Amino acid sequence: MAKKVVATLKTKGGVKYAKVIKAVKSDKTGAYTFKEEMVTEDKVKEVLSSN
Repeated sequence: MAKKVVATLKTKGGVKYAKVIKAVKSDKTGAYTFKEEMVTEDKVKEVLSSN
């Protein structure tokens, strides 16, 4: 099922997406968790620079 979704995102003239995975440190425990987001390629730098 996931392969079909990825294939439809690669259509000619379509919007390109990127999967952004950020490591976020917890204030309470100090452990790292990972936050995943699907964003358009032009928004990647904005998402990575935000807290």
